[in-house]
Amino acid sequence: MPKHHIAIAPASQDKNCSHIACNDCGIYGLCHTVGGEVDLSLLDTLVKNRRTFKRGEFLYRIGQPFKAIFAIRSGSIKTAILTDDGRAQVTGFHIAGELLALNAIVTNQYTSEACALETTSVCEVPIERFDELCEISPGLQYQMMRIMSGEILHHQELMVLLGKKNAEERMATYLLNLSQRFAKRNYSPLQFNLSMSRSDIGNYLGLAEETVCRILARFQEEGLIVSQRRKVQINDLAKLQAVAHTKPMAI
Repeated sequence: MPKHHIAIAPASQDKNCSHIACNDCGIYGLCHTVGGEVDLSLLDTLVKNRRTFKRGEFLYRIGQPFKAIFAIRSGSIKTAILTDDGRAQVTGFHIAGELLALNAIVTNQYTSEACALETTSVCEVPIERFDELCEISPGLQYQMMRIMSGEILHHQELMVLLGKKNAEERMATYLLNLSQRFAKRNYSPLQFNLSMSRSDIGNYLGLAEETVCRILARFQEEGLIVSQRRKVQINDLAKLQAVAHTKPMAI
């Protein structure tokens, strides 16, 4: 289909801006028993409060004492660490339904910083409350291990992305990864908002900002995507998967 035939909805109609349903949230995953049933009373007990952050505000910074895990209800978050020479290295972009600060459990302090990319609402789970509930409900600890295992797998995939793929393959893989994550949370997998800047995307993928802009423009010229400001629509999923050298993804 020619790219000028694709209409992208205005921001006010973007489903990604709405609050995610509780059963699509990472915290909801903690409330499954080992047998698979869900203890909703545990969900109410875990969440202490809900907070809203404006674009550019930090949920936490490097070195601060670890006090809570966060689940994103709406909006998006960028996480970053500092390299030895003091530069910021983006480590991830996190969307509604995903959990933050799991890596701080080991060090007992936040080892990265988390900044809101847009107006973002989060649910806060104090680590003290989580520890207390683990003694009562062993299944809670098991579910946390499952979630952390998924985090490890994600970082392994990132290492392959940065070490083995060229610039176009990295960008295509990045867009497909976002698509899969939005689909997992019952959002549109083909139309979503790139709330992060082109500079941040380049930092994350190990590419220059100019390279990111050039590749996105090329993808649009070739009909793979339609890009309008920060909105992206995947127009040809099969071709994008071919560029990324990934297995076909069912939508």
